[in-house]
Amino acid sequence: MSGARSEGLRPLLVSDRMAGEARVAGRRLARVALASRGSSETCLLAGGETTVTVRGAGRGGRSQELALAAALELRGTSRVAALAAGTDGRDGPTDAAGAYADGGSVAAATSVHVDAEVCLRENDAHRFFEASGGLVRTGPTGTNVMDLALLRVGRR
Repeated sequence: MSGARSEGLRPLLVSDRMAGEARVAGRRLARVALASRGSSETCLLAGGETTVTVRGAGRGGRSQELALAAALELRGTSRVAALAAGTDGRDGPTDAAGAYADGGSVAAATSVHVDAEVCLRENDAHRFFEASGGLVRTGPTGTNVMDLALLRVGRR
C-alpha cells in the first residue's frame, strides 16, 4: 500500500478474500470504484481467487473475465481504470497475465466489431482484450500468491 501512497493515491483494501464468479466480482468492484469517486484519488485493492463457469467456447481466464465485466460497468465513464491479473503471470490457457480496462475499452473493441456482451457470454475475454488493446503480458513470474484487482479512481 505504500506504493499507492507514494503515487499520491489513497489505498483502500476492498478484500483479501475475493471469491465467487469473476464476472460478478468485476461488476461489483467497478460499482464500488464508481461510487468512491470523490475529492481524493484512490487505489482500490482486492486479492483472492475467483472462478469462471464456462458456458462458451472462448478463451480467457479469471482475471480477464473479471476485467471484461468491469469494462462493461465502466463503459463511457471517466477517471476509473481497472487492472486484474494473476501474480504468476498466467491467466487461464492464454499468454496473458490478465487485462486492463477503463471507460473506453468497450468502445475500442466495438470499433473493430467485437461485442463485449457476446465475449462475456462466450467466455471470450481474451478476444475482447486483444481487440481493445488491454491484454497484460508479463511472462511467468515464478510466484503464485493470488489474483489481484487494482482499480485507480480519480477525482470527479
